Amino acid sequence: MTMNPDLNRLHPYPFEKLAQLTRGIEPPAHRPLIALSIGEPQQATPSLVGEALTRALPALAKYPTTRGSDTLRTCMAEWLCRRFDLPAHSVDPQRHILPVNGTREALFAFAQAAIDRSRRPVVIIPNPFYQIYEGAALLAGAEPYFVNTTAQTHWLPDFDAVPAALWQRCQLIYVCSPGNPTGAVLSFEQWRRLLDLADRHDLIIAADECYSEIYHAPDHPPVGLLQAAYQSGNDRFRRCMVFHSLSKRSSAPGLRSGFVAGDADLIQRFLLYRTYHGCAMSLPVQQASIAAWSDETHVHISRDAYRKKITAAAAILEPVLPVTVPEAGFYLWVRTPYDDEQFARDLYQHCHVSVLPGRYLSRPTDNGNPGADHVRMALVAEYDQCIEAAQRIRTFLAGC
Repeated sequence: MTMNPDLNRLHPYPFEKLAQLTRGIEPPAHRPLIALSIGEPQQATPSLVGEALTRALPALAKYPTTRGSDTLRTCMAEWLCRRFDLPAHSVDPQRHILPVNGTREALFAFAQAAIDRSRRPVVIIPNPFYQIYEGAALLAGAEPYFVNTTAQTHWLPDFDAVPAALWQRCQLIYVCSPGNPTGAVLSFEQWRRLLDLADRHDLIIAADECYSEIYHAPDHPPVGLLQAAYQSGNDRFRRCMVFHSLSKRSSAPGLRSGFVAGDADLIQRFLLYRTYHGCAMSLPVQQASIAAWSDETHVHISRDAYRKKITAAAAILEPVLPVTVPEAGFYLWVRTPYDDEQFARDLYQHCHVSVLPGRYLSRPTDNGNPGADHVRMALVAEYDQCIEAAQRIRTFLAGC
């Protein structure tokens, strides 16, 4: 049977690799598993989201439109303007916003719509990275080019290190700020540098901002791409697409709700693609999303909870591991004292704690593999569980 040959270029997903790594290991039976391996929020979804969803269940009898309701898009546009200090009405709900079923499917689908595979396209990707970027590039017929993020680059991509010939072929660049797994945040100046590159080489910036609301300095929310574009004079958001989600912001990963926003021409073309893709957001989910984007109280509570967990866990681990609290996000990106896969196996076997080897989130390059000898720890469990996991790891390492 003949199928798309690009499917053969896809790597197993990180959690499939982790399952293989720990298969056959018998962890301590008296210790329940504490999973720090997957970034799935465990905090309760705000009740206002479920209540809005339930009230709207009769609307399941109706087909939703791909564009979503005017009310939903207006709510999303107003949130963007409030959050990123954009002038009121600078984001037009009719032209600049499109609801999506979570950023995962949108980040993948956008590449399929945006890439011209007839021109030997390149997609630039930070390394380590969210695996969807690579899969999206490969199945769009593009060549991924990985730009390492390391301690030396403050965990941000060094765009100046990209060869000129690659910029000439680049059609799309994925950027994650705050970063997964490092939590690093692009400054206004760094966004502006990227905007200049996009103008010079006629490429699209796809900014994954799904961690934008989980930051640890209360008065310093991360700068966003549209914010930087507008302040740089790009009030039409040319070549800019941002991706936002309720999964992390509102602890609602199962709702599968988010939006893309930016360049009106790109939105229009992406709408055409999605009309055929058949991925309209159901009307009850739209109503639940309106409730979530309209409320900030639950976001403040969630942000405080993550800050407490990540700060406390880092303090416990600091005597045995080189731990730094990131600017944002709910991950600790930790350098391991030996091979990251073996380290993850040992923590599972001796501590019954799962972490994700860094090499599962990165690819080898001419300048090395930046994920090797690192692990990602997702502080998403309840506070007491995160503290217990950190204490188990510290005890294990202190005894090595």
